[in-house]
Amino acid sequence: MPANLTPQYYDAEDKYRRASTPEARINALEEMLKVIPKHKGTEKLQGDIKKRIARFKEEGKKKKSAKGYDPFGVEKQGAGQVVLAGYPNTGKSSLVGALSRAKVKVAEYPFTTALPMTGMMPYKDTFIQLVDTPPLMTDNIPSGLIGTFKEADALLIMVDVSTADCLEQLDGVVKILREREVIDFYNEEEILTPTPFLLLANKIDNPEAEENLEVLKDLWPGVEFLKISSEGFGLEELKDRIYKMLDIIRVYGKAADREADRDRPFILKRGNTVLDFAGQVHKDFPNKLKSALVWGSSKFDGQAVARDYVLEDGDIVELQL
Repeated sequence: MPANLTPQYYDAEDKYRRASTPEARINALEEMLKVIPKHKGTEKLQGDIKKRIARFKEEGKKKKSAKGYDPFGVEKQGAGQVVLAGYPNTGKSSLVGALSRAKVKVAEYPFTTALPMTGMMPYKDTFIQLVDTPPLMTDNIPSGLIGTFKEADALLIMVDVSTADCLEQLDGVVKILREREVIDFYNEEEILTPTPFLLLANKIDNPEAEENLEVLKDLWPGVEFLKISSEGFGLEELKDRIYKMLDIIRVYGKAADREADRDRPFILKRGNTVLDFAGQVHKDFPNKLKSALVWGSSKFDGQAVARDYVLEDGDIVELQL
């Protein structure tokens, strides 16, 4: 079966060929995997891309291990890892405490957080890892911290709109992250970034906040700010936006003649197929897989689908081996 690769795939492949660092190669390969047509004719190519991604990541881990302990390295847990970035006292620690069960240290003085601190945010029937980080300043970037941002699945960039220096905060953090190739603004119409991110206008419940936010919007036209407060305002919407930003889906396994296991969903990337799901269930299943029965996104419950069927959030899958 012909692969019928798209122009978007060839663009990503060209980025891979021109990449000069392991991080850039991984980013290009992940883009290739995201845009490649999902059908039987590309299964072998998809597998090859996944192997190359795994190899580069493993090589990166070995290099880090060889250099010794990295105090800024954070092992990923849950459905995804979301790292917070911002100037001192923008409210990162308070937000992690409000969204998760973590007992974070909050103080009025800057640099309370010296090393990354984690918390697990409950969302529906899964958990998302939040990582509070030391504050970013143009003249104070702890060694290894940039690697934490690059390894993240997504970023939350915090701005304290209760203060008049919120513009300086935003300009400074974005400048640092752009220079270190964590994020990039390509033009006014589109943002292309190795790591997806969301701009948070924090402490919006302060009397001066709305006026300061309007100044930010005037100077950053076309850029979206999500208004929040660690005291509760906007947090439910923030949870939904975090989940959407991770671009993941929850899929539930089902054994023959049994109810689906609703307690522990499998987490897949959006666009993944039945074959990808089978690989998560067991490493040997992709080679044995014949088809699957799907409840949810299929035309009717229990519909038999092919191995390249693209799954959706909330689907129930019974593998046919």
